[in-house]
Amino acid sequence: MSLYYLSKLMFDLNRDEAVKARFAEDASRVVGNYALTEEERGAVLDGDIGLLYVLGVNGQLLMHYAALLGVEWSDYLQRMRDGVKQHGPVRAGIYALTTSPDEKVAG
Repeated sequence: MSLYYLSKLMFDLNRDEAVKARFAEDASRVVGNYALTEEERGAVLDGDIGLLYVLGVNGQLLMHYAALLGVEWSDYLQRMRDGVKQHGPVRAGIYALTTSPDEKVAG
């Protein structure tokens, strides 16, 4: 997985108007400029918020990408929940599951 490059793309789409404009013109070409896996590339091009979340994209970056796609806030949150149901726990990044889903957390 290339979470750094995936996050960099999300950051650039949020902060760089030229990247955003090129993405609107030809998303595949822009995505091709980042060292992404096929799964990551597909998730970006499909606008799959749930899979991007599971892949480890930070929610702060992801919410801006969702807004770029015209996804409403409540739908954005639901897409993340649906992503976990469909693709399993978050695989990387700050939201990654660090224990087995069956383990009990002390507390």
